[in-house]
Amino acid sequence: MEVNEILSHIDHTLLKAVSDRESIVKLCEEAIEYKTASVCVPPSYVKMIREKFPGLNICTVIGFPLGYCTKAVKVFETEDAIKNGADEIDMVIPVGLLKAGEYDAVYEDIKAVRDACAGKVLKVIFENCLLTDEEKIKACELSVKAGADYVKTSTGFSTGGATISDVALMKAHVEGKCK
Repeated sequence: MEVNEILSHIDHTLLKAVSDRESIVKLCEEAIEYKTASVCVPPSYVKMIREKFPGLNICTVIGFPLGYCTKAVKVFETEDAIKNGADEIDMVIPVGLLKAGEYDAVYEDIKAVRDACAGKVLKVIFENCLLTDEEKIKACELSVKAGADYVKTSTGFSTGGATISDVALMKAHVEGKCK
């Protein structure tokens, strides 16, 4: 696979708390130059990016990075992000509810965001470093059932990031149902 092909699958991301307008603009310019799949930015920058870079594919985060805000807050964040010009939504699941076995609540959380961003790409972040393999599998099942387009391993803000074994496990449990 060539570098350009790889870059076309990468979300060029800047989600640090200290991200400023200048660094976000630079991120967008790099995304255009290198033809990345999208830019992933804090929701507060979506509108500015849409106005400054109208053709750019914009992803933003919902319930980030802990996933523990209420379903209503996630729906509001999603609707606001879409109104401001977001093309893709990366939401963080309520990890505590998953770990407690409150699967209906986790499903309803994902489904509510799916409904709020109808017609847009929804990617669901699990935070795998905090989960058992059984919980990761359950999160895959709930995400597929709720209509997610993608599942993701981590926010990068917890105790660990993506691992090859997690990607393989998740792929095996969503194969053909979501990415």
